[in-house]
Amino acid sequence: MRRSSFANWPCSIARTMDLLGDWWTPLVLREAFYGVRRFDEFQHSLGIARNTLTDRLRRLVDEGLMEKQPYQTQPVRHDYVLTEMGRDFFGVLLAMNAWGDRWLADEQGPPIVFHHDRCGHRGRPAVVCDDCGEPMTADDTRPRLGPGYPTRLAERPDVRERFAD
Repeated sequence: MRRSSFANWPCSIARTMDLLGDWWTPLVLREAFYGVRRFDEFQHSLGIARNTLTDRLRRLVDEGLMEKQPYQTQPVRHDYVLTEMGRDFFGVLLAMNAWGDRWLADEQGPPIVFHHDRCGHRGRPAVVCDDCGEPMTADDTRPRLGPGYPTRLAERPDVRERFAD
């Protein structure tokens, strides 16, 4: 049975979830950020079924987050390398990691920490306003309709109320 698609929803969160599709895809991307490039390495590190991994890697390549680069010709074998679009997903994984560290880590602390090479310190990600640099939180940030929101939906009273200034 085919699942519903969120690809055309006027919501970047829904579209991102549509692209990710399942729980394995972010883990494949995580492993790529950890330096994994080869099919067998992904399979070994994740313990994922080969057919599932094949599907996830194919989707990531098709959607432009990874690209295949041949490293062997007989038989043909590929490295799976993050593209610019894929590397840009790093912030999403950092945000998920920070949330998990705060709410799901045990008393020993976070299982993985991140070293920021630029400043030389261990860093924790923060979502900040790109204009003022201040943190953006659920208490002080409101969604508003953007230029890509469909006009036919923006005219609905419930939508106007939800995104009112």
